[in-house]
Parts: sequence; C-alpha cells; structure tokens
Amino acid sequence: MSGPRFLRRAALAAFLAMPAAAAAQQGAADGTCARDVLVAQSMQRQALDQLEQADGDDAKACRIWRRHVDTMRRVAGVYGRCLSGSERGARLTQVQDSEKEFSAAIKARCRG
Repeated sequence: MSGPRFLRRAALAAFLAMPAAAAAQQGAADGTCARDVLVAQSMQRQALDQLEQADGDDAKACRIWRRHVDTMRRVAGVYGRCLSGSERGARLTQVQDSEKEFSAAIKARCRG
C-alpha cells in the first residue's frame, strides 16, 4: 500500500472488535453513547476499507485521505465524549495519531 505508514489493519481490526463496555455505562443519560460508539467504530472500519482503495491514483488517494482525516476527527469526538479510562485513552490516541499522520501526508503530497 502506498502512502503514509499504512495502518496495521489486523491490529486495528482486533482493537475495534474490543467491546466498548464503557460506552454503555458512560455518556449521555439517554443512552445515545452506546449507539454513537458503534456508529463511530463502523465509520472507522469504512475509512480503513476506503484507504485500501487509494492505490495508484494520487488524486483519488488525496480525496480518500481527506475523508479519512475528517472521519478520524468525528470518531475522536465520539470517543472523547462517550468513553472513559484506558479505553478512552487508547482509542483517542489511535484515531488522533491516524488523523495527524494523514494530515501530514496530505500536506506533503496533495494539491489544494
């Protein structure tokens, strides 16, 4: 895969499969956090699938990278609001590092 150090998909898939138990116990009293975390995890998986389609065409890769950065920012917002403890820290670090990595790649390799 070309581009920035591509995310280790197997490790990430295992990480995403971890239960988000904290979301069921934390967050909004109306129970939206449990749903929001599941949606965020789904968005994160879709972003990874899209990254795999970025091979070859620089313009396509840049579009996908920009979407990935936007997705990681949105996911970080959900994780920051809904998770707690070590799970919150680990998941936030993961998505924030990915956002920074791809933002740097965009700046270095993409026009506009």
